[in-house]
Order: sequence, then C-alpha cells, then structure tokens
Amino acid sequence: MTDHKFLLKFDAIGIGKSLLSGLMEEFKKLVDIICTLRGPDGCQWDKEQTLDTIKPYLLEETYEVLESITNQDFKELKEELGDLLCQVVFMANLAHEDQHFNLSDVLKGISEKLIRRHPHVFGDLKTKDTKVILKNWERIKSKEKVDRESLLDGIPKTLPGLAKAYKVQDKASRVGFDWNNVSGAIDKVEEELGELKEAIQQVKANKAVEEELGDLLFSVVNIARFLFVEPEFALNKATDKFSSRFRYMEKHLKTKGLSLEESSLEEMNRLWDDSKKVQSIDV
Repeated sequence: MTDHKFLLKFDAIGIGKSLLSGLMEEFKKLVDIICTLRGPDGCQWDKEQTLDTIKPYLLEETYEVLESITNQDFKELKEELGDLLCQVVFMANLAHEDQHFNLSDVLKGISEKLIRRHPHVFGDLKTKDTKVILKNWERIKSKEKVDRESLLDGIPKTLPGLAKAYKVQDKASRVGFDWNNVSGAIDKVEEELGELKEAIQQVKANKAVEEELGDLLFSVVNIARFLFVEPEFALNKATDKFSSRFRYMEKHLKTKGLSLEESSLEEMNRLWDDSKKVQSIDV
C-alpha cells in the first residue's frame, strides 16, 4: 500500500495527515511511559505485576468500557478506552520482558489476521452476504488453528455462562446447524419449560431440575441470538430495573416508618405497581 493510499485510509476514520504524526507520537509516549513505570526508577507496584496478577484489571477495564457504551457516555468511553489500551500495551511489555513476543509482533499479527480473514475486502472473493462472510471466516480460521479438533475449541472456559452459551450457538450457526427462524427457538423454550415443570414434580429430582433449568436458560439465549440481543446485557438491564423498583418500594415504606419485614405482601405489591408507573413516566 502506497503512502498516499495509507493516508486516505486514515482520512476515512477521521485521522488526516496532520494528525497522523500526532497519533504515532502519542502511541510512542504511552509505550515509553509504561517502559518507565516498569524500569529501575519506576513504580514499585507496576514493577511487581505479572501477566497473572494483571488479569483482573484487564477484565475490570473491559467491563467499564462496556458500561460507558451502555450509558452512551462518550466522555467516559474515551477515558475507558485509554485505560483498556494501557492494559494491552502493559501486557505486551510484560511478554516482551519474558522474551515471548513484543508489541510490534502483536500489531503485525492482528493486521495480517484481519487481511487474511477478509478476502472479500482485501482479496478476490466478491460477496456482501454476512452468512457467507462468517462461514468463510470459520473456514479460514480452521486452517490457521490446525491443532483444534472442534469448531468449539478456543471458546474461553472462563466466559460467563450466558456469554459462553451465545458464543457456542453462534459458532454452530455459522456452519448451518441452527433453527430456520426464531419460531423454532421459541418452540424449544416452551418444550424445555415443560420438561422443567415435570422435573420439579418428581421427588428428589434436584439434579434433573438443575439440568432442565440449564437447558431452559440455554434455549432462551438462542432466542436472544436470533433477535440480535446480547443476553448478558439484557439480563443486566432487567436486574437494574428490578433493583430500581425494589429501591422505590424501600424508600416509600421508610417514609411511613416501616421496613420491608414489617410490611404485608399486598402493600409491597401495591408499591411495586406504583414504581412501574413512575418508571414509565420517566421513560
């Protein structure tokens, strides 16, 4: 790619020629700062960190990025993306110190992967069909990961349950193992709900109940996938909504000098219904 074309690509994402040198300078500054923090005269805390000890911070920063996106807080998003980028550069620096790879290797690797897995953009394949694109992505990936025995290999075991279920279903869908439409997924939920009800009726069927409940949750995630809804986000929103209504109930009982324990279920249900009306007005 010529320098001219390279600059045109940057123009497309809002980085003109005058800003390109500034971008590279700021990136270099970040790398230099992290190297200084890890250096002989750096910060003792930073010098004590390892790839294992830094993992919780990477996860925390990722969730903070997601929260700022959910809140549509772009000032916060700018800061949180910086924090996340810092974690990436920091971890690459740790790997370089242990002579595994360096930051340049990371950047080169992701660039080559993106070009290789987008032959419809950088190669001769001509298609705008998303299903074809995803199926082709998996085909290329399988050639790269020759040590993997299953299409599902590589899905992190540490993913939260809902996210893991979504990922597994998405992988299977990319090779055609899927319902034809959302109706099939809805029917499966109804089927699993029936099996859960049967398991509940059985005596000493704790294991069966757990299994059927898991199947039901897995099936609900399938509906979310068909509707292009991230189940983790949807559940978090539902939990936040419940919490808001519960706090409303607590607050209004407190103005009457009552606690939840001292209130009747009827009174709590009345306040719960009131909270829904208030939320509806707020929206």
